[in-house]
Amino acid sequence: MGSLILSVDGMGGDNAPDVVLDGLKRFADQRSDVSFLVHGKASVLEPGLSARGLSERCQILHHDDVISMSEKPSAALRRRNGTSMWGAVQSVKAGEAAAAVSAGNTGALMAFAMMSLRKMEGVHRPAMTAIWPTVTGRSIVLDVGANLEADSDQLVTYAIMGEAYARAVLGTAKPTIGLLNIGSEEEKGRDTLKLAAERLRDDALGLDFRGYVEGNDISTGAVDVIVTDGFTGNVALKTAEGTARLVASYVRDALTSSTMSKLGAGLAASGLKKLKHMMNPSRVNGGVLLGLNGVAVKSHGGTDAEGFETALGLAASLADSNYMDEVARGLIRAANGVMAEDQA
Repeated sequence: MGSLILSVDGMGGDNAPDVVLDGLKRFADQRSDVSFLVHGKASVLEPGLSARGLSERCQILHHDDVISMSEKPSAALRRRNGTSMWGAVQSVKAGEAAAAVSAGNTGALMAFAMMSLRKMEGVHRPAMTAIWPTVTGRSIVLDVGANLEADSDQLVTYAIMGEAYARAVLGTAKPTIGLLNIGSEEEKGRDTLKLAAERLRDDALGLDFRGYVEGNDISTGAVDVIVTDGFTGNVALKTAEGTARLVASYVRDALTSSTMSKLGAGLAASGLKKLKHMMNPSRVNGGVLLGLNGVAVKSHGGTDAEGFETALGLAASLADSNYMDEVARGLIRAANGVMAEDQA
């Protein structure tokens, strides 16, 4: 096996296992130091891996059952044993792999990861991340759906985790942080946000907090990490996805509306190709449930091979980083700050 081992749910996703195996092939071609534990039905996975020349890089761990994409998390938990998704997460728990990746049922994966990997000490509730394309590169948004509400302590925890995550994934030495609000003015927003902002300004935390940011600041790359509650983050994410599809539709219609438009599209082919690449959701595929004692990456269920390759790369980046140690140190600083306030 390679020096880095990733655990993969071979049966999770709308188009598994073909897309999963194609993504494995793409990633394996780029990273010769990585090998894989592939969980699922051996009779299906063996020929697929062999056809792609991956047999020597992959160990198949057989599981008879698969969690469906529509299954409720509570039902999935009751029958978790013997499923490919549970097996993928358990390999991380057992120390057999550095990270797990699945394109399967989001709710089930969150529930499995919470039950198996457990929360880090000092984390009240884990947060789900999203990598957001911006005009300057990429940013991190959290929470995007793990928790509908978040108090000030949880928002501070999200900031600590998001900063360490951004350093590991974006390679930014000192990520900047902003709190998502309805305005940038200090007097705006709920008391929860104001209290969180006050704590994030504490130099003892060691964070580069830039204050409040608005929704339009996310895509401009105003800060590297945008912190919010799961309800707001999920609405923002779904709105952005819908807007991207609308813009793509407008561009497509405009470029095919007439003969002159089609000729113009031909002349602008290189620029349009770049635009298509920049808007490709496969480039930013992969969300991570931060705050657990292990790494579990959620790939979009309907992703293509390039997208699953991206999710594997995200898992490898986190596994190669000191992300969890940095989060643990940040949580200790936050806890010490709270204790100092109480004593005062």
